[in-house]
Amino acid sequence: MSNLVNKVQRFLVSEDGPTAVEYAVMLALIVIVCLTAINSIGTNANTTFTNVGNSLKK
Repeated sequence: MSNLVNKVQRFLVSEDGPTAVEYAVMLALIVIVCLTAINSIGTNANTTFTNVGNSLKK
């Protein structure tokens, strides 16, 4: 049991924990930005194709 306590204590003191959290936050922000950009591009492409399709019907 004391071995587990020692490992947890060393993990909390080391810099590895906060660094991993920082990378996870950065990754989450990058994913959010990418998804927002993809959604915007998809909406714009859909509008463009709809306009082209409507102009071809005339």
